[in-house]
Amino acid sequence: MKWIARLFILVSCTIAVAPLLWYSLCSFKSPGELSQMPPTFLPSQPTGQNYTELFARRPFGVYYLNSLVIAGLAAVVCVSVASLAAYKLARAATKIKNRIRSILLVLAFFPPIVLVFQVYEIVRHLGLVNHPWGLIIPYAALNLPFAIWLLAGYMEQIPYELEEAAAVDGLTAFETYWKIILPLTAPALTTAFLLVFIFAWNEFMFALTFMNLESSRTVTVGVATLSGAFAYEIPWGLLAAGIVAGTAPLIIAVMLFQQRIVSGLTAGGVKQ
Repeated sequence: MKWIARLFILVSCTIAVAPLLWYSLCSFKSPGELSQMPPTFLPSQPTGQNYTELFARRPFGVYYLNSLVIAGLAAVVCVSVASLAAYKLARAATKIKNRIRSILLVLAFFPPIVLVFQVYEIVRHLGLVNHPWGLIIPYAALNLPFAIWLLAGYMEQIPYELEEAAAVDGLTAFETYWKIILPLTAPALTTAFLLVFIFAWNEFMFALTFMNLESSRTVTVGVATLSGAFAYEIPWGLLAAGIVAGTAPLIIAVMLFQQRIVSGLTAGGVKQ
């Protein structure tokens, strides 16, 4: 049975990695090599022309900065609010806590695309169209249910005796939360931050609808508009370079923090 499980893992990893590997190889091919039949797997003459044109024809550096600011602030806002709500939820009565966590889990899987037009009207009335906060606030709000659910599960594992000892030492409820609970919840906070950041970085529909100016676009919208920038051909090389450049920061972040992500996701699911 072990070899079947290993084979399944190997096939799953291959299916997941194959598209990115193919785009990575295509990004270093010339336009002529990309259009030849039968296609080649490895580039015969690797070139960085596609990456040069990517940053020369479009303000990809601006897209990067926009995505970094929007995703980073959305993650900070979401995790900050979620940690307070999760702390209160973790110390609630068991029956109430279980019901609220079930509702949060349902809301976490609610498709955001259903709310695009309603959220757009709110953003438009607030005058935040083409403004970073027009995406930061919706991204933070959409990820709140999952972040609260994740952090509450982790905070439940923290012994209540620590809070009682803090109260004896004269700490207020907020001081206990700030000086004791948050440091102990660091793995879950890191996990929640990274997951919200990844969602905000990859999100497309809200960014396409709310950001109409070239200077306010994010990486995902910038890559998607590459295919419509050329009248008589599809720039496969530029698209491949844009996809690789857009996903590289996330891959690096996950590789650096994978242990924290795993520990943050699993610790809250273990009942003591």
